[in-house]
Amino acid sequence: MTDRPTRHVLDIDDLGPGGLADVLALAEADPAALPRVLEGRGVALVFEKPSNRTRNSSEMAAVALGGHPVYIQGHEVGIDVREPAADVARTLASYHSVLCARVVDHGSLERMRDALDAAAVGVPVVNLLSDRAHPCQALADLLTLRQVFGAASLGSRPVAYVGDANNVWRSLAMACSLAGIPTRIAAPPGFGPTPEDEALVRSYGGDLTVTDDPRWAVADAHAVYTDVWTSMGQEEEAAERRRAFAGFQVDETLLEVAAPDAVVLHCLPAHRGEEISADVVDGPQSAVWPQAANRLHAMRGLLAWVCGVDAGDAGR
Repeated sequence: MTDRPTRHVLDIDDLGPGGLADVLALAEADPAALPRVLEGRGVALVFEKPSNRTRNSSEMAAVALGGHPVYIQGHEVGIDVREPAADVARTLASYHSVLCARVVDHGSLERMRDALDAAAVGVPVVNLLSDRAHPCQALADLLTLRQVFGAASLGSRPVAYVGDANNVWRSLAMACSLAGIPTRIAAPPGFGPTPEDEALVRSYGGDLTVTDDPRWAVADAHAVYTDVWTSMGQEEEAAERRRAFAGFQVDETLLEVAAPDAVVLHCLPAHRGEEISADVVDGPQSAVWPQAANRLHAMRGLLAWVCGVDAGDAGR
């Protein structure tokens, strides 16, 4: 471990190819072999949105590295309501060695990062989910694919995403691009990626295909991924979105055109009967539960990395 710039992670591309490889290697390492870089140190976990997997995985990952996680509800700090995001960050950085936040507005994370950098406070900011990105989920997704297929073969195993080009898709597509994994997305008109997002994913060398035909996207794919059609904060659009996404359910009929050894992924929570059928999410091709379990391992690797640990430091 050496002195280096603060390792903020607001989206997956903040890692770069080398950082991504290191985090995944740290996630796969024996936890007992990792340096306890958070021994006696605090980890702030700010949640403006509720969470199941993210809260539990973040708390237990911090504990595994010797840290003391502190769960903070959004109303307790009131980002940009009680006090500016910059002031929240400066205050929490006075007590904690890592600042993690699950926020409504991605800009809150950017203001936190910029405030700490401007003050030369070397506390990393980690995005636990925003309207723009979900890097922690993407790390767990890649970890799951490596476990199922082996890291060496992933470049020839397309990942098909069926659904809204939301924060989960964006981070997943960038992670796959950085790792050399081809991706496809099938979304109804108006719900696909923006030209800017397409350009961003391809800028990292990724093979990205965009379509409005789920069967075309899933054909011979080795992983079929979906997410809820209506995310938190979009509840008023639920009826409209159900109409728009009719025909985009991941069900047994759609899986028939995927590769014979294809696995199904879902970041959860799942709405059985909407974006995914019960017989698929609970069926033999589902890797949803190992994927959920990998949120812990991915977060442990990420926290170690932002604290300065590299893959070669495991076991030292």
